[in-house]
Amino acid sequence: MPISGKAESAPRQPLYFKSLKELDSWSAGGAGKRYHGVVKYAPRRPGPESLNRGKLLVMLKYTYISLFVCHDYKCVLAQFHRDYSDLLNLSFSHHRVTVPPPGWISAAHRQGVKILGTLIFEGGGEEDCLRLLVGKMPPSKTGQVGQPPTALTLPLSPHYATVLAELARERSFDGYLLNFEVPLAGGLEQTRTLAAWITLLQSEILAKVGPHGQTLWYDSVVINGQLAWQDRLNSYNLPFFLSSTGLFSNYTWRVDYPALTAQYFLSLDPGLIGNTMESYSQLAPKTLQDIYMGVDVWGRGSHGGGGFGSYKAITHVAPESLGLSVALFGQAWTWESEQDKPSWTWDTWWEYESKLWVGPVSGPVEVPEAPRRKGEPECLHGPFVPISSFFLALPPPDPTDVRFHTTFCPGTGISWFVEGTRVYQSQNGWTDVDKQTSVSDLLWPCPKLYWEDEREEEVPTASTAFCMDDAWNGGNSVRLSISCLGSEDEVAAYRPLWLPVQSLSITPRKLYEASIIYKLGETSTPNVDTEFALNLKTLPGSKEDFVCDITSSTTADLPGGWTKLAIQFRTATADETTLPPSHISIGLAIAILAEEPTKPVKLPFLLGQLNVSPSLPQSYAEEDTIILWADHSPTPNVPLKRLQGTLTWEVAACFPRLAGLSITSPEDPISAWNGQPTIEWFPSFLYFNIYAQLFIDQYNVGPVDKAVWIGTSGWDGQKNGFDVLVENLPFTVPPDRKVRFYIQGVSDRGEVLKWEKCAFVDV
Repeated sequence: MPISGKAESAPRQPLYFKSLKELDSWSAGGAGKRYHGVVKYAPRRPGPESLNRGKLLVMLKYTYISLFVCHDYKCVLAQFHRDYSDLLNLSFSHHRVTVPPPGWISAAHRQGVKILGTLIFEGGGEEDCLRLLVGKMPPSKTGQVGQPPTALTLPLSPHYATVLAELARERSFDGYLLNFEVPLAGGLEQTRTLAAWITLLQSEILAKVGPHGQTLWYDSVVINGQLAWQDRLNSYNLPFFLSSTGLFSNYTWRVDYPALTAQYFLSLDPGLIGNTMESYSQLAPKTLQDIYMGVDVWGRGSHGGGGFGSYKAITHVAPESLGLSVALFGQAWTWESEQDKPSWTWDTWWEYESKLWVGPVSGPVEVPEAPRRKGEPECLHGPFVPISSFFLALPPPDPTDVRFHTTFCPGTGISWFVEGTRVYQSQNGWTDVDKQTSVSDLLWPCPKLYWEDEREEEVPTASTAFCMDDAWNGGNSVRLSISCLGSEDEVAAYRPLWLPVQSLSITPRKLYEASIIYKLGETSTPNVDTEFALNLKTLPGSKEDFVCDITSSTTADLPGGWTKLAIQFRTATADETTLPPSHISIGLAIAILAEEPTKPVKLPFLLGQLNVSPSLPQSYAEEDTIILWADHSPTPNVPLKRLQGTLTWEVAACFPRLAGLSITSPEDPISAWNGQPTIEWFPSFLYFNIYAQLFIDQYNVGPVDKAVWIGTSGWDGQKNGFDVLVENLPFTVPPDRKVRFYIQGVSDRGEVLKWEKCAFVDV
């Protein structure tokens, strides 16, 4: 968590490499446990409607400067990208090899989205491009024993394929975008070897990263070694497409190129693209979905002129009908095109961003006239269509694979809250993509309400906004406001409403537990009562039907006026021979009771946290979690800053004492104690809050509630680690005084450990 606008510390391992020689100085395993806190990839579970539909790749560009990350979104990875994207290439930069930051990897993986690094060769990179193929050369004098046959061609070494795959494995990202924007002097000989090298890289990625690993070829160099963007798939770039997992085309294509690309792909021999039993060259068959047609949101020669005209280009790609995928360049347009205007704020940016992706809250969108290229025929398009309408929004991974947790945080804020208490107030605001959670895909940009019963009365309306001034955990909550018109209808005194909040992917008939934390505001209408309940229904617009069996429900009052609703549930169908839907929505059933229903009602409230996870029998959830110890390792060679260094800690699980054994003979078919032999049960944490407290004198320290919050773990990928910088401490430390650092865990169920279960270290 950046403190007072400063980054805590730079990760000890490089986040980019300027050359392959520099990459050779990196060694696998050198980071130790540095990146064990990065969330591993777990796939979403697309439904049959996704089978032949094109996918979305979002490409964001950044560069590293000193300790800070400067990129398209000022450290905000927009939620819409993750809801609708299959791939994110967030690490496009002009360094030879660029690694996505740990916090970004975790943010993408929590939503089931893959994230790629970049291998790029631009002007002046020709020598390195050759080195990539022949591998690392030793400094010693060496040579072949005999005279090699003259027929030998450019040798191919697996060295850099292995090193790059090891880098992806250690940092937990999912592969590479391959961007070769230099001419290859070796011509056909070099390009053929390059295509073969890509297959080595892909093989290493699959072995070290996993079956979801990807290598994506950017449309640049062609088979004769010339740098010639084709803007489509054709025979000039086909070998590179066949060697990788997909093609990423440039964005200056003519309107007929998507159709030509599809036509060309369908003309290929099925054996060549892995679509026959006799195919030997493809581990996985190629499809039209593996071709990503570039669309530039900045325009720059892209059909439709970019911006709010980007939909015109996507219409020709036609992911829903033609089946091609889309690669979006330049998402910074929504920020950078407007940021210098008066009164530009995070809220106005979010509204602008939402309008591009999911449409405006109300009214039409003005689409500027796009410049037409010379010779390009007139192309008529209808009114504005948001980007999301072309793609399916998929729920995050099943909570069985990745427990669902959200505090509705966009990755930025002005304060930090722990269980409803503000523990930090920033002067300039903070950003931390690792703390970004779902902003709830069914709330933005405008939530939709439904009647819980059948009535003809007009459905009330609702609005949403970020609330940075009050939260349960993290940096913000979501402020909702429900507006009901006055009504003379006799049933208007009782208005039962359904508010969908988040889509979920679940396993039918499996038992889950869910909780939501909310806070009521003061209604402007007197004599109004409300009732809230947590529930599940089919997705809005779905015609499927299922039974939600809620096996238990509880309500608890929390500090600061917050309330927690918790349920256990499983899904079933009335006819047990069929499976219920695996994609559902979780939300609030809200009853508004008004003594005077003829008067309009405004109901404001905050949503602070939502969690969904598998529900285990009590015998499998009996462990007690503690932070066992904390330690401090000073940074070497900075004797004047004795507190500067790294805090580390260890988490442990304790079990109840055994009263005795119930086993009476060797033949008893029971276990001596409850156990967790095959499931993931050990406590897992989202992050840790770090507090500091100055000793009163040489020997005494005050109570823990006087400690000062100084940051959180997680942004740099450390699982149980936090780097302390002296200049970031909120107090001056006299030479004869110690500081006590406290470590407080926040579990992946959104629960904050009580102080008696936390640890400290004195430095």
